[in-house]
Amino acid sequence: MKRMPSANTRVSEELFARGCDVIPGGVNSPVRAFASVGLSPRFIARGEGCRVWDEDGNEYIDYVCSWGPLILGHRHPGVEKALHEALLKGTTYGASTRGEVELAEKIAEALPSVEMVRLVNSGTEATMSALRLARAFTGRNKIVKFAGCYHGHHDSLLIKAGSGALTFGVPSSPGVPEDLARNTFTAVYNDVSSLEDVLAEAGTDVAAVIVEPVAGNMGLVLPEPGFLQEVRRLCDACGAVLIFDEVISGFRLGYGGAQSYYDVMPDLTCLGKIIGGGLPVGAYGGKREIMRMVSPSGPVYQAGTLSGNPLAVAAGLAMLENLAVSGFYEALAAKTTALADGWRQGARAAGVPVCINQIGSLMTCFFLPDDRAEGEDAEDAEKDAGVRDFRRASSADTVRYAAFFRLMLEQGIYLPPSQFEALFVSAAHDDGALARTVEAAFKAFRGCALQEAR
Repeated sequence: MKRMPSANTRVSEELFARGCDVIPGGVNSPVRAFASVGLSPRFIARGEGCRVWDEDGNEYIDYVCSWGPLILGHRHPGVEKALHEALLKGTTYGASTRGEVELAEKIAEALPSVEMVRLVNSGTEATMSALRLARAFTGRNKIVKFAGCYHGHHDSLLIKAGSGALTFGVPSSPGVPEDLARNTFTAVYNDVSSLEDVLAEAGTDVAAVIVEPVAGNMGLVLPEPGFLQEVRRLCDACGAVLIFDEVISGFRLGYGGAQSYYDVMPDLTCLGKIIGGGLPVGAYGGKREIMRMVSPSGPVYQAGTLSGNPLAVAAGLAMLENLAVSGFYEALAAKTTALADGWRQGARAAGVPVCINQIGSLMTCFFLPDDRAEGEDAEDAEKDAGVRDFRRASSADTVRYAAFFRLMLEQGIYLPPSQFEALFVSAAHDDGALARTVEAAFKAFRGCALQEAR
């Protein structure tokens, strides 16, 4: 898609041009490139509350929130205070600290399936380490994932992946060895019979089944009633380790994560995002008998000089302290439900068929292919075409989403620059920001309808 120029973005465009000379694609994570929405990326200079400002001084209401971790908004005073106090003591020691133990204790207290935790530096590290551990624990080699679920960019899982891989139409990546690919099997999210077939095909060598309990990387797709329970049952039946990738849903959907929300206990859980308060961090944890296999307690080697970094740990502890407040998640969900309802009204008023999936503070507006029967209105089309799996998500109208994104950005609303990412609401999004966002969406939906009419 040809990139479109925008008013008052000169500095961002200059920075992007400079970046393209020294950084592949000009960005350090693919979705930041804005390629799928036909614009040059905005280079963000600062954030405050629910807003960010780019290098040209343009102000936006932010629904990316650093892809989830800023659940309290930008520059939350409690998180900043904890960071400042930690910074005065140093940045990194390559040695153990009190904060590491305290954060691990907090995670184990919050997540009912977690008895022991190992801190790492990213969600990718967490899932990579959890898979290695599952293979060692079971003595098996094969893993099963679900199409459209993204678990980081390591080789074993870049097969029919979501997130940026789906945005750029590359569900698997060159450079992944065939031997690894042969050991990775893919089932259909929300389809129990598909998982049963895959497990039968894989045979007795399945070490783990890994799943986002709430899929957030093909856009937001919710587990259907009973799906996660059936995944748990099938793992028990075949002796595979069940891994929940809660890098997005952990401490975002609720203080106990998706596993508490749906009352399904995995064997291992992978975390990231929020537990670092906006700084780079990850973790994996689970049953004591499995986690004790990690070095130095056991033979499974995993290490990291910056694991448990004191700044990230301090920010994470401050973050979790604020999330444990009674009523926090209910209030956040109410805000997001109001936002979703407002968008639905705007889309229906404009006659634009969409499916809006929302749970807690997560939301995605899927633009549906306009294959309505004659006389069918947008509301009927939405009811008939729920997005429940990778096939339906990947059929979304990305051209329409790009047009909507641009119209929202022009009005100062910063959305994920991809149809296949979730939108995040923070505690800092007040009634005024939400009302302005709904008003902008009404105009953007009308704009999309007028563009198509031409």
